[in-house]
Amino acid sequence: IVPWFSLRQLVQMEAFLVQGQSQAQLLTAEGISTVLNGREDLFNDLPISLDGYEALYAHPLEAPVRIDGEAGDWEALLDKLQRFGANPASDADTAPDGSFDMVLAERGGQLYVLLEVRDADRVWRNPNALRLDNADHVRLSYVTSRGGDGRLQIALREPGVTSAYYMDSDWRFATDGQPENRLQGHMSRTEEGWRLEFRLPLSMLGSRRSFGLSVVDVDDAESREIRRIVQTLPTSGPESFNLVVLRSPEVLNIIRGLGYSGARILVVDPQQRVRAETGSYSSQPEAPTERDWATALLDPLRPLVRDLLDSSRTADFRQGAEAGSEVIQTSLEGQAAALLRRLANGEELIMAAHPIVGSDDAIIGTVVVEQNTDDILELQRGAMERIIIGSVLTLLAVFLVLLTFSVRLAWRIRGLGAETTNAIDQHGRLQTNQLQREIDAGDEIGDLARSVSNMLSKLHQHNRFLENMPRTLRHEINNPLNTLSTSLQNLEQATPELASNKYLEAARRGVMRIGVIVQNLADAANLEESLVSEELEAVDIEELLANYVSNCRTVHPNSTFVFQGVGRELRADVADYRIEQLLDKIVDNAVDFHRAGTPIRAQLTARRDVVEITVANEGPPLDPQIAGNLFDSMVSGRASNPDNRLHFGLGLYVVRVIAEHHGGSVRAVNLPDDRGVAITVTLPLAEPAAPTVRLRAAG
Repeated sequence: IVPWFSLRQLVQMEAFLVQGQSQAQLLTAEGISTVLNGREDLFNDLPISLDGYEALYAHPLEAPVRIDGEAGDWEALLDKLQRFGANPASDADTAPDGSFDMVLAERGGQLYVLLEVRDADRVWRNPNALRLDNADHVRLSYVTSRGGDGRLQIALREPGVTSAYYMDSDWRFATDGQPENRLQGHMSRTEEGWRLEFRLPLSMLGSRRSFGLSVVDVDDAESREIRRIVQTLPTSGPESFNLVVLRSPEVLNIIRGLGYSGARILVVDPQQRVRAETGSYSSQPEAPTERDWATALLDPLRPLVRDLLDSSRTADFRQGAEAGSEVIQTSLEGQAAALLRRLANGEELIMAAHPIVGSDDAIIGTVVVEQNTDDILELQRGAMERIIIGSVLTLLAVFLVLLTFSVRLAWRIRGLGAETTNAIDQHGRLQTNQLQREIDAGDEIGDLARSVSNMLSKLHQHNRFLENMPRTLRHEINNPLNTLSTSLQNLEQATPELASNKYLEAARRGVMRIGVIVQNLADAANLEESLVSEELEAVDIEELLANYVSNCRTVHPNSTFVFQGVGRELRADVADYRIEQLLDKIVDNAVDFHRAGTPIRAQLTARRDVVEITVANEGPPLDPQIAGNLFDSMVSGRASNPDNRLHFGLGLYVVRVIAEHHGGSVRAVNLPDDRGVAITVTLPLAEPAAPTVRLRAAG
């Protein structure tokens, strides 16, 4: 939004600056006209009116010109060249053969002419031939001082001094063969063709000072036929000559010091003939400046800026040459005028005119000040570019600040989230009772960190209470259980006839079950603490598992056990009785869930640096709902077992704790076709140099 408002402001600023420049040009024109007021002597009429003629303006020469075929003396007037035979706006390199550029100058009663002719195939005059029209040449048609027709041809024999001859009506032969020495010329060769420089007295042109100039182009040296004639003569009108309009040196001297850069000052007489001109509204190309990063950044944006400003401009520009004539005519009618004008080449300028008043209050001319709008456009574009740079840099700074803030915020949140996640392990046990990150922060993340830390502290207290509960319960329950057990024994001894009483037997079983439950809870609660102090030894897992399976056949006579080992020693750093405790829990599950008549298989496998103990039984598969947390505490799959009141889901939890304490892991998978379950314990193998320890007898 800010750049858009700035654009609207720049558009209004342009209108204000254009109006200010128009007023300044009108004041300049008024000041110059004040100097020229009452100077009718500076606006002497030409011998005839311009009606029906095309004017060739002869500019005053400040210094004499040397007739040598070079353009160095004409440097101050080269921008006044008029083009004939080609589009004036076209490039000189693309102009056709025979076309030429010409400029006239006047000094000391002499008319000086410079021609730049484009001619790829130059054909010079044959000195042995009488005809003069079969080679490249220049024709001059004019009205003599006696009122007759004058015809002069400048023959081009070779680069150097030229000769001029009076010609017959057909322009073929010289009338008397004697050259006209008053016309002095010199021709030189150029890359595009040839250059002709000559002069003649103005008195030769008579009082009317009118003449016509033609360039004849011959390209074929064999046939010497005329290919093209390009002339300055008007295309229509009552006369067949151009009128030479001499600029007034006195008027030029007056306005010369009043010009300024980017402006052109013209003094025009009542017949709209330019009598003096100074300056130019075309800006001089600026010297290349050192490119900086801002310039390089704006290079691809400058066409967009230019189009954006052009589409937003509200100035009313007039097109065509009629607009300039309208301003001059309005000024010659006695009213100052100004307008915006756009030339054919796209250049924009402000044109202001103020009338010049004679001694009898008649309008004797007008002063026209033309100045381009490049300064305004450059100021406008520079301001727009600065706005764009400022906007881009501001947006970039805001983006970097927001990015830095968001990255820091994300880093803080991610760090707090990671610490919160690590506060509880994958099995739901608390690792710490408070957070360390962001506790002292004073923003919302700090409030969140303190809230989560407070929650962890309270949760830790509650977990400590739950962890101590089994030991407390065992102590509190064992006392009445011992009393109850002793009372049942005393009752049995005091009343022998009740020894086989079913109610007494049920009471004894209930007491025993309660004791087992309390003991299991206490063992699970104290397991991790007791494992910390365990010493590990290198034990042959092959021998340990073979002895254990052999004992299982004795302990569970109603079940069939099959063992498959690797036939060699596999040693691991373990506490052997803890491994047996681990196997007890796995085998108890296998015995409880196996299908009657199917064996329970124990298999030992070595894989790289680990050993795997697998116990598999055929029976119901794992329930997918509990498969993911089967080894967590208080998770059991015995919902269909009528004796599930004796189990609290602590068996496989004990298996996992023992396996992880030894650096291993445990997993449970369904057998193919869901015909049973296999539980695999993975333990790392011991180093080869580990000492051998003989197992105590199992059972």
